Amino acid sequence: MDTIADIKSHNLPKHVAIIMDGNGRWAKQKGRLRVFGHENGVSTVRDTVQNCVKLKLEYLTLYTFSTENWKRPKLEVDTLMRLLVSSLKKELDVFLKNNVKLNTIGDIASLPKRAHKELLEVIQKTSGNTGMTLTLALNYGAREELKNAVQLISDKVKNNIISVENIDETIINTHLYTHDLPDVDLLIRTSGEHRISNFLLWQIAYAELYFIDVFWPDFREHHLVGAVKNYQNRERRFGKTSEQLN
Repeated sequence: MDTIADIKSHNLPKHVAIIMDGNGRWAKQKGRLRVFGHENGVSTVRDTVQNCVKLKLEYLTLYTFSTENWKRPKLEVDTLMRLLVSSLKKELDVFLKNNVKLNTIGDIASLPKRAHKELLEVIQKTSGNTGMTLTLALNYGAREELKNAVQLISDKVKNNIISVENIDETIINTHLYTHDLPDVDLLIRTSGEHRISNFLLWQIAYAELYFIDVFWPDFREHHLVGAVKNYQNRERRFGKTSEQLN
């Protein structure tokens, strides 16, 4: 079974994003409530963050709570918010020890007050860290992000701050939630589903996609290693031919 020590130090993905899927089905298989899966998924988040630090990855983005997740049963939503608060409190020392900088994308102002307050405090306390940037996508939806960017740019065009002729990819990038992050190199989704689920639609334009038939609570170091090794064996052409790259 491969470990982090087996990973080549060159050709690492700079930005890894993960759709952490399967908590509910994992719990259902065990005859438990869905919230039991979310509770166990927290430890997987902790281990994955530490493994990414060991790999010396620069950016890790986790799809933590989508704009659509509010539609789930109240007990499940309340549990997810409770876990967010308790996890941030517990992991602060780990972030500081591992030089991890916490970041977030999405409409965090709409989160419950306690979760919003705890999130901002941990972001502030880790703001001086210079190691891996961990971004939590909270109350996040890619279509909402793109709509927001269009509205911001339109307002600037209306007020003669930006001309229509100058709108390009750079202008769009600067108005996204992810304006401080590079594009995603490797997108991992657990649980065996082959969907993007409204996650970073603009930012994954040239990402390598890796789908694994393992529920999130069972995602381990060797699964992460397998995804990274798979990435390292792919040829990223960005529209060019193999001959041009060589």
